[in-house]
Amino acid sequence: MTSAEGLRAHVVVQREHFVVDVSLQVPAGATVAVMGPSGAGKSTLLQAIAGLQSLDAGEIAVEGRVVDRVAKPRVRTEPMRRGVVLLGQKPRLFPHLSVGENVAFGPRAAGIENRAARAGADDWLARVGLPGSGERMPHELSGGEQQRVAVARALAASPRVVLLDEPLVALDPETAGDIRRMLRDQLASTTTVAVTHDAADAVALADRLIVVESGRVTQSGLVRDVLAAPASRFVASIAGLNRLVGVASQGAWRGGDVRLTSADPASRELAATDGAALAAVFRPGDVQVAEAGPESWMAVVTRLEPTLGGVRVHTDAGAVDLSLDAAGGLTVGDRLRLRIDPALVRFVSVL
Repeated sequence: MTSAEGLRAHVVVQREHFVVDVSLQVPAGATVAVMGPSGAGKSTLLQAIAGLQSLDAGEIAVEGRVVDRVAKPRVRTEPMRRGVVLLGQKPRLFPHLSVGENVAFGPRAAGIENRAARAGADDWLARVGLPGSGERMPHELSGGEQQRVAVARALAASPRVVLLDEPLVALDPETAGDIRRMLRDQLASTTTVAVTHDAADAVALADRLIVVESGRVTQSGLVRDVLAAPASRFVASIAGLNRLVGVASQGAWRGGDVRLTSADPASRELAATDGAALAAVFRPGDVQVAEAGPESWMAVVTRLEPTLGGVRVHTDAGAVDLSLDAAGGLTVGDRLRLRIDPALVRFVSVL
């Protein structure tokens, strides 16, 4: 392995109800996003890479240097000596140090002379949008400003790998958007693993996406490819897609009484093998309430969810987005006839 490979990790950690067993490889300068349900093992993965969680098996290498290995010869490098920084949901700034002293802390600990460390801190504060703020104290900053300082402090230490554990989750949408853009710019050449619950973070920050469910990788690939062809109910939910599981039947998809076709050549090829397990994937916004006809099916309303544009009507056979007027009077248990254009449906294999 060469340093161009950045980070290579096989993390095996025994949890109370399951084993986290995840492998990932991040080329130098690339960003990989990690998504999964709460409690799936994502934070355990980051803590193990950072050295804050002991491995039960596996190996971690940073730029070609093994920093953790369970098999003989055993390697266990202290967190501070791994070249890895972990940035979490809380900034965790040193309250008794000024903003500039917080950012200069890492370089000074590495032996950089105080004046040079402070000059570097001022440069990093400018790069994250806080020029001239070095003399302020952490309690004088807003939550978004504190998170910017935390990013500056992390990167000022010249880490080989940056780990992001949902650093935007506690921020309001506007502030989160600003810091997301800042992170994208400042991490452009840094090897990064970013755990997030937000598909917008994955699309904005990452080159590739891995999905972790119950401690295992269930899907991986380019971010947009994974989100467009969800292999699980969880991925469909974060991508905002319907995902109906059924089988191939005479060139179409069938699930119970529902039959759908697709105009997509790759989907038609998948549907050519009768009995193959398939999922039909389509956007709720593309579904229409319709009269009886081809590509239509009956569905029972199970839940009504208000949205910015109206109401998302969940049924036992997919969701449909309706305006407030169109959804007026609907209640759980009502029956609707739904329809979708075959050009807007894709089939994906179910493993």
